[in-house]
Amino acid sequence: MARIILTETSTSLCSVALAEDGKVVAYKEDDGRRHASMLAPLIAELLEERQLKVTDCDAVAVSMGPGSYTGLRVGVSSAKGLCFGAGLPLVGVTSTEVLVHQALEGGFLPRGCKYIVPMIDARRMEVYTATYSAAGELTGSICAKVVDGESFSGLLAEGPVLFIGDGALKCREVIASDNAHFVGICPDARGLATPAQREYDEKRFKDIAYFEPFYLKDFVATVSRKKLF
Repeated sequence: MARIILTETSTSLCSVALAEDGKVVAYKEDDGRRHASMLAPLIAELLEERQLKVTDCDAVAVSMGPGSYTGLRVGVSSAKGLCFGAGLPLVGVTSTEVLVHQALEGGFLPRGCKYIVPMIDARRMEVYTATYSAAGELTGSICAKVVDGESFSGLLAEGPVLFIGDGALKCREVIASDNAHFVGICPDARGLATPAQREYDEKRFKDIAYFEPFYLKDFVATVSRKKLF
């Protein structure tokens, strides 16, 4: 039996889960944007409730992005620390694929769905996105996209499209089509269970020393307008 710790910190929701042979058996979350202070306690609570130690697990899986720069750094750093300390392999899953599995396993697909388009919120009308088939297969590259009235028109012409993620609802008024369906949820750790098990079975592990989050875009620091002195 493969027992995998799952962590998701790519957006405002911090969540952890435990999967056994690809099935989620425990779940914890915190939506207070306190990833740095809450991730480790959530993992500890999760394992304590199952009467387990980290060394009783077979791997750690992390949502590797794209998403929040700070959230991704917290998640990946914590996952690498667990793996290093317990001698476990590290598995990485993109946050877009996490949303796709939430769509497939949560019953969110509209009737006759042709495509699943995950949307991770970025700045203004920009989202991190990709296109997946209704079966969950990636059909293009993950990219940053500014959404306007013409966005995804080709996909929508083919039939129903599910837009899912914390960036989906802000696009609802811009994408005007009867074939457009929107679900506004954050990626959560339960969506890692199936792809993490696949990566584990196929032994596609990350190099703990050199693995970095999939930021997609460079971090942009801002300068406060407040006068401190």
